[in-house]
Amino acid sequence: MASEVCPRGCPYAAGPWTFSRALRPQHLPLCFFLLLWLAAPGARAGGYETCPTVQPNMLNVHLVPHTHDDVGWLKTVDQYFYGIKNDIQHAGVQYILDSVISALLEDPTRRFIYVEIAFFSRWWHQQTNATQEVVRDLVRQGRLEFANGGWVMNDEAATHYGAIVDQMTLGLRFLEDTFGNDGRPRVAWHVDPFGHSREQASLFAQMGFDGFFFGRLDYQDKWVRMQKLEMEQVWRGSASLKPPTADLFTGVLPNGYNPPRNLCWDVLCVDPPVVEDPQSPEYNVKELVDYFLNVATAQSRYYLTNHIVMTMGSDFQYENANMWFKNLDKLIRLVNAQQAKGSSVHVLYSTPACYLWELNKANLTWSVKHDDFFPYADGPHQFWTGYFSSRPALKRYERLSYNFLQVCNQLEALVGPAANVGPYGSGESAPLNEAMAVLQHHDAVTGTSRQHVADDYARQLAAGWGPCEVLLSNALARLRGFKERFTFCRQLNISICPLSQTAARFLVTIYNPLGRKVNWMVRLPVSEGVFVVKDPNGRTVPSDMVMFPSSDRQAHPPELLFSASLPALGFSTYSVAQVPSWKPQARAPRPILRRSWSHPLTIENEHIQVTFDPDTGLLMEIMNKNQQLRLPVRQTFFWYNASIGDNESAQASGAYIFRPNQQEPLPVSRWAQIRLVKTALVQEVHQKFSAWCSQVIRLYPGQQHVELEWSVGPIPVGDTWGKEVISRFDTPLETKGRFYTDSNGREILERRRDYRPTWKLNQTEPMAGNYYPVNTRIYITDGNMQLTVLTDRSQGGSSLRDGSLELMVHRRLLKDDGRGVSEPLMENGSGSWVRGRHLVLLDTAQAAAAGHRLLAEQEVLAPQVVLAAGGGAPYNLRAAPRTQFSGLRSELPPSVHLLTLASWGPEMLLLRLEHQFAVGEDSGRNLSAPVTLNLRVRRAELRRSERGKKEEEKGNLALPQLICAYPRLQDLFSTFTITRLQETTLVANQLREAASRLKWTTNTGGVLVRGKEGVGSCLGPAGRGNV
Repeated sequence: MASEVCPRGCPYAAGPWTFSRALRPQHLPLCFFLLLWLAAPGARAGGYETCPTVQPNMLNVHLVPHTHDDVGWLKTVDQYFYGIKNDIQHAGVQYILDSVISALLEDPTRRFIYVEIAFFSRWWHQQTNATQEVVRDLVRQGRLEFANGGWVMNDEAATHYGAIVDQMTLGLRFLEDTFGNDGRPRVAWHVDPFGHSREQASLFAQMGFDGFFFGRLDYQDKWVRMQKLEMEQVWRGSASLKPPTADLFTGVLPNGYNPPRNLCWDVLCVDPPVVEDPQSPEYNVKELVDYFLNVATAQSRYYLTNHIVMTMGSDFQYENANMWFKNLDKLIRLVNAQQAKGSSVHVLYSTPACYLWELNKANLTWSVKHDDFFPYADGPHQFWTGYFSSRPALKRYERLSYNFLQVCNQLEALVGPAANVGPYGSGESAPLNEAMAVLQHHDAVTGTSRQHVADDYARQLAAGWGPCEVLLSNALARLRGFKERFTFCRQLNISICPLSQTAARFLVTIYNPLGRKVNWMVRLPVSEGVFVVKDPNGRTVPSDMVMFPSSDRQAHPPELLFSASLPALGFSTYSVAQVPSWKPQARAPRPILRRSWSHPLTIENEHIQVTFDPDTGLLMEIMNKNQQLRLPVRQTFFWYNASIGDNESAQASGAYIFRPNQQEPLPVSRWAQIRLVKTALVQEVHQKFSAWCSQVIRLYPGQQHVELEWSVGPIPVGDTWGKEVISRFDTPLETKGRFYTDSNGREILERRRDYRPTWKLNQTEPMAGNYYPVNTRIYITDGNMQLTVLTDRSQGGSSLRDGSLELMVHRRLLKDDGRGVSEPLMENGSGSWVRGRHLVLLDTAQAAAAGHRLLAEQEVLAPQVVLAAGGGAPYNLRAAPRTQFSGLRSELPPSVHLLTLASWGPEMLLLRLEHQFAVGEDSGRNLSAPVTLNLRVRRAELRRSERGKKEEEKGNLALPQLICAYPRLQDLFSTFTITRLQETTLVANQLREAASRLKWTTNTGGVLVRGKEGVGSCLGPAGRGNV
């Protein structure tokens, strides 16, 4: 669809405007962050003073009453909150919170934790002032504690780190604004996500969390940890950040997030209550107390201290909180009464933070974990690796929405109030920010909800785009100086844009959200004819037309191509006009018959040559001309026949589980029909493998990667075979069982086939058990040459044989996998046909990082194209019109990424900068070196910091460093002046200098403390001049 944003009927003019704005920047993992004006350090005690008294010489059993409330799964977010559609699942979050608050008020010893702020904030805003004050008291007393504190409990496989930071910031900001420091969670709590990423641990550490507890880990891993007493340890979340910056104490919960067997006292459970009346035939006190003591003693054998934790709750429990608390009250009293008879077990109401506090006071030495917890299996043949790829259309929509949200945030920050209220109405970023936060939920972007819930997730994203489009229109009109009729073409990926396809002339404004300038190939569907394209200075630029061989011009319109030069954090406006008297020069792909080929077919530019097999039409070789590297690469599509269960296991492939019924996938086709396009601006080979699978392999001038644009679907299942479709690259590289994937788009982890770093793997699924999440890239290397494939969404990927690399692009399955959805992954409608891109880089292993880091940055934060018919009215008669604009006075160094620039309230901005290269990744261009971003002059320069040199001489350099000098920082941005700065933690809920974390001793030597190497932000009033 396309959406249009028009100015209101009355003329709108704005004069010069100024205001002060504090800038709260924040920076991310791969750097040493801003050294700026800082607040004085505060005393450390926070959050633990209200914890209950324990018995030091006894086994202390911490009972943690909780509810796990999915922000969408079997029901939509609203259906869960209001308790609608209880025939699907009995769940009503508003009633849970009502009931819990009432139950907590009955007994001051009772405690409860809550996690999902998306639900809590909605409930909070519906309460009276009196109820809100009661809740504030409960929070102040530590009886109601927030754990995690994100808008949702995000997934850790299919989520990009930037979106994780955003959703955590949204939830934690609500808690900070509502409850102050009393509401700040000390513990991260991910009890339900299906595997855990190392980057997530790094982020949590830099957010200021003292510890992390989760529920799911591989069944083999758990057994080994229990034997080795490593259910709790310190997780080193980064190989680049110097410890302890990304170190995080991490604990595995003993029962997932459920209560021990036979001890569930919810309306959704069937376990008998505690019956104390000895006259009743149902009297069960002795039996129950003995059982509990046995359970506690057994559990304690696998943990190092005299403290253990029991999660007393589960999915959507505590709708009748009295049932739970009444029985827990009795259990605590009855078990503790046994101490008079010699029992050494003490039971108490507690919270994750209070449990962590006792572990910390034990002052033990803990082991250290360096890898991650992927892939996750809950039994033999049961690998949860299918959701890495499930619902690829929704995964792409989520990634596009992240891109659009950052554009929206940046323009809101650069333009100020005029972006929110202007000639196009009221625009805001908040609705899309909240929708994106919801999409990070572990049953949303994962594709593991029911179909109607997935549709509702997409609806929320679409609803969020509208207010952002209004904001962009207001902002662009202000910056350009003209009020145009702006059009946002939301279906450009399938060549639909009504304005460009019908108008004889129009304007194209392309906004670049990166902190460095880029050249971007604009590709727009148009009507037939010849078009002239002019740049912001009115000069004609080269353009081309590509036509597709189809009688259906509506489905396959001609496409106009031209290259746009875009300034850093800014836009360029190009004009397009049709020349009706000229004869069309569009280039149509010409079919190539296989038998007519005498030599291999090639496409090339100045950097890359791609060769195709004359017998099959398949990709055959890639050549890097600059490095004189040639690599035979055979790429085509295969599909795995999805298991529906067999003699070994009844486990079927489903939304969560990937389980093929045979080890070798089947080819979609052994050859491809191909057509060739060669123009001055693009060379393409169009491959058709079947009626439901095709691909375009293209090269643009100046491009140092090969673009593979694939289209898959609707996947046919009329043969009653579910299919899981992959794109596979086969090469002769000797990779020795190793391949590499990114962790949430940040650092890279080595993977080894049929291997786990911390235990000896019993491999039951050779394909599914070797699949890993690929958020932005996967690569293979022989140490000399490296083949990297970048993705445009999260996918599952692997290297199942040496020299081979594969990515799963689509799945359509006929049977549910038995993990609760009770619905097969059988997408129909828009989700059944998917188009996407893989970007392929061939380089030396030493130089490859420079290519894939910068290309991934540009892929995630791609330019935003906005069209207008032209002829708009002046925005302000006193202001000169603009056809080009940059929000930066000078572009950032290539190793520095502008992660966040967003409004943070009246006269406040949030800024996050990061060094995007890992230590030792790039030696050729020195991009892994520490960075000094010198903002005291009107340029940004890259050099080694003095601190970096000293640390490197000591052998202590853990990470590239980003140092911002405070004086005249106002020179960085062009539309406002920063007048005061404060540095905060990653999620901007604590001043960084005042923040501290608990100390832990590790068996690698040293003490884990809060150091000054980490993530921060800058805060301060800013004066704004005219735009």
